Amino acid sequence: MRIAMLARNPNLYSHKRLKEAAEQRGHQLDVIDTLRCYMNIVSKNPAIYYNGEKLPRYDAVIPRIGASITFYGLAVLRQFEMMGVYPLNESVAVGRSRDKLRSLQLLAQAGLGLPETTFAYDPKQTEEVLRVTGGAPLVIKLLEGTQGIGVVLVDSDRSAMSVIEAFRGANVNILVQKFVKEAGGSDIRALVVGERVVATMKRTGAEGEFRSNLHRGGTAEIVKISPEERSTAVRAAKRMGLNVCGVDMLRSNEGPVVMEVNSSPGLEGIEKATGIDVAGRIIEFIEKSAQPNKTKTKGRG
Repeated sequence: MRIAMLARNPNLYSHKRLKEAAEQRGHQLDVIDTLRCYMNIVSKNPAIYYNGEKLPRYDAVIPRIGASITFYGLAVLRQFEMMGVYPLNESVAVGRSRDKLRSLQLLAQAGLGLPETTFAYDPKQTEEVLRVTGGAPLVIKLLEGTQGIGVVLVDSDRSAMSVIEAFRGANVNILVQKFVKEAGGSDIRALVVGERVVATMKRTGAEGEFRSNLHRGGTAEIVKISPEERSTAVRAAKRMGLNVCGVDMLRSNEGPVVMEVNSSPGLEGIEKATGIDVAGRIIEFIEKSAQPNKTKTKGRG
């Protein structure tokens, strides 16, 4: 098979592992810098050009689109789909996952456990938002934040009002969520490939840090998850329409609650914590699934 991977940095661990896994199985994988692509959008024979040359025919495309280039990255991915190339994750599904508010609405619609969450546009509604969410402690998140950036824990209603008003004064969109104290600063990352959980790890934040992101000094260890947690991860991935994703969950007193569904999960932390060849599982899934013009969402948002 000939596989394209949309990625800006070919030297990242995840990207090197996917290329290595593909080549070990006898495939060719080309890393394509998303921002250096340009497109010929026509009804017949749509094409993508890269470094001044028309890209050859690919059997599959792996989107590893950075959050900062989501808009253009999705346009390039849609062009591959127009050309009949099989997408590991479809543009519609990746777009859903990048919209935190839309993601939560879809997951809530599917009946999945979520932290108590409130969203409002008008800063004058701050007191009402706090009342509906249940009051401090609360987590306030920028809708556009990634890797724990733009996430604030507040331990009093007064502090919450100050932070919310500051964010809204800067004209940014935020979510307000009830802090799940019983999680103890840890979360579960379940890596889903083709409606199966293939690897799981427990991430714990650094001392004094409530965010468990490995980029922020957190640690990871292998963990056994419950049947309910496994089912939650698979259902979350399915509702988003993602074939491959990382589902982040907290263990609450009411059961697992989904914090985020990541359509471009990093592989380094989970492979090193579990010893599982996740990259190989992803390539194997592509081998079994890749067919021309094969999509699940059919462009539905």
